[in-house]
Amino acid sequence: MSWLGDDDEEDDGAFGFDEALIRTRPNPKANRPRTKRRPAHADAEIGRVLGVDRGRYSVLLGEGTDAERTITAVRARELRRTPIVTGDEARVVGDTSAADGTLARIIGIVERSSLLRRSADDTDQVERVIVANADQMLVVVAAADPEPRARLVDRYLVAALDAGIRPLLVVTKTDLADPSDFLSHFDGLGLTVFTSAQSEMPVEEIGAALLGHSTVFVGHSGVGKSTLVNALVPSAGRATGHVNEVTGRGRHTSSSTVSLRFRSPAGSGWVIDTPGVRSFGLGHVDPSNILAAFTELAEIAENCPRGCTHLPDAADCALNEAAAAGELGEAGRARLDSLQRLLQTFAPAP
Repeated sequence: MSWLGDDDEEDDGAFGFDEALIRTRPNPKANRPRTKRRPAHADAEIGRVLGVDRGRYSVLLGEGTDAERTITAVRARELRRTPIVTGDEARVVGDTSAADGTLARIIGIVERSSLLRRSADDTDQVERVIVANADQMLVVVAAADPEPRARLVDRYLVAALDAGIRPLLVVTKTDLADPSDFLSHFDGLGLTVFTSAQSEMPVEEIGAALLGHSTVFVGHSGVGKSTLVNALVPSAGRATGHVNEVTGRGRHTSSSTVSLRFRSPAGSGWVIDTPGVRSFGLGHVDPSNILAAFTELAEIAENCPRGCTHLPDAADCALNEAAAAGELGEAGRARLDSLQRLLQTFAPAP
C-alpha cells in the first residue's frame, strides 16, 4: 500500500505533504544574513590619532592643509581586538566634517613604523602598548626631589632601542643637585643630554631637537615632565603636581597619553605626553635588538659563540676578549660597559 495513493501521486489528503503547510521562522530583524566580507572603504580618510577618552578617539584629518580638522571617532566592530593608540594613523569613514555632535568610525590602522611597549614586569609577556609611530623618546628625570633612578632610565633606553626609537635625556631641577655622577652612568651611550633648572628651561634647545619628529616623553612621576611639556606647548594645559615630602614620590598628574603639536618659527613637531610610571617591565623585549643598536660592537660580537650573553663573565666572548686586548679604546670600553649594563637587565636572578 502506498502512502500517496494507488498511483503514487501526492494529494491533499490526510497522508499528503503540502509545502505550504511548512512553517518557517521569519527574520526578526528583517536584515540580510551577516557575511565576513567587508566593504573596501576606498573613500576612507587617513588621520593621526591624538588621544582616546572612554572609547572616543580624537583624530586629526588633513594635517598641514587648509582642511585640517579634529574629529571624534569610534572603532569599528571588526577592530575590537586591535589596539588603537596615540600616534596611530587611522583609516576613518563616516561623518568627518568635525561638526558638533558628529561621530566617525575607524575601520583600519596603517602599518606602524614603530611601537613603544612595556609589560607589567619582566616575566609578563602581555604587552601594554604606549604609543605608535614615534621616532624619538625624551626621558625626563630630576636631579633631586625625587632622586634619579638610573636603573629605571636603563629600562626606558632598552625599550627605546628595542623599538628602534632614538633616545634623548633631560635632567630637570639641576639647581637642587649636581647631576654629574648620575650622568656618568650613561657614558658611552652617545646620548644627547639636556639639563634644566626650575628657573631656566632649555626650551629652545629641546625644541630644536623636536622639529620634524614625533617624540614621546616618559618619566617617573614628579620629575617635572608635565611642566616641561607646558613650557614647550603653552596651550597644552597639562596638570602639574608636587612630590610627597614623606614618601619622596611624585603624584600622578597626567592620566592619559596625548599628542600635542609643538610649533616654533623654525618648524613643528609632535610631543606625546604619557602618564608617569614607577616601573617599566621588559618582558616583551628581544635582547638581540639591544646589541644591534651598538653597531661597532655588534660586528665584533659576530665572532662570539652561539648563545653568548656578552656579559662580563661570559666565556669566550669576543667583546670581552677585545676589551682585554686593548682593541676597543677608551670610548669603546665605555660603550661596552653601557651595553653590558643594559643586557644585565635580562640576566636571571642569582
